[in-house]
Amino acid sequence: MTSRRGAGGERTSVAAMVVLLTLVAASGARGQSLAQRVERVRDGKVRMSYATRPEVCGNGHNISIARATGDWESDCQHGPARVVLDWRGGKLVKVDTYVGGRWRELGDTVTDLGTVGASEAAAYLLDLASRVPGEVGDKLVFPATLADSAIVWPQLVKLGRDASIPRETRKSAVFWLGQAAGAEITRALGGLIDDTSEREIQQQAVFALSQHKSDDAVPMLIRVAREHRDPDIRKSAMFWLGQTGDPRAVAFFEEILTGH
Repeated sequence: MTSRRGAGGERTSVAAMVVLLTLVAASGARGQSLAQRVERVRDGKVRMSYATRPEVCGNGHNISIARATGDWESDCQHGPARVVLDWRGGKLVKVDTYVGGRWRELGDTVTDLGTVGASEAAAYLLDLASRVPGEVGDKLVFPATLADSAIVWPQLVKLGRDASIPRETRKSAVFWLGQAAGAEITRALGGLIDDTSEREIQQQAVFALSQHKSDDAVPMLIRVAREHRDPDIRKSAMFWLGQTGDPRAVAFFEEILTGH
């Protein structure tokens, strides 16, 4: 009888230890940063999900910025964002981004981090974009811009200015900077046009400025068209001014044509 109770006690102790170790492991995972959790995986895919901005929707593959208008509303799903980072030998080789839909069953080489904080995800993805060599870095910028309540434009400006980062990543950062709202964005794009020495990045910034809805965007383009030291950048600003249809742009062209 004593022996049976002892065996049962041992089994109980072992089970309790397993539960305790599981709780400790889970607590340790929660204590790790997102970067630590992702970059523990050297080979295989890492999945994460996070909340998107209200206007972002998708059907699991196609992603759009949709707003309800009048009697119509898109039937695509408003989140979550689903990002897959594919690692080989500790190197990021592929990035896939989805909105809505559902994950397929986990495979042996897939690590699912579950739902993570949107702001933390955006900050991590942009930080990773600054560190990844080659072409894959530019694929990290877009999913960061989808994150709910994340203020990403300061990191986008930093990416756009950093000449050590691959050009496609910088161009992607400048493009998505042009989609953000606020007068600060207009000033930041103007700064990129003035301060960056690479013509391709300057031209991307001119285009991004032309897409910006701020009241200051057209005057900034006029300034670039009038004063920039590079004739190709002035020409680019003139072209995009012509696409705006803004009365201020028309007045500027009239000034040039008439000489006063």
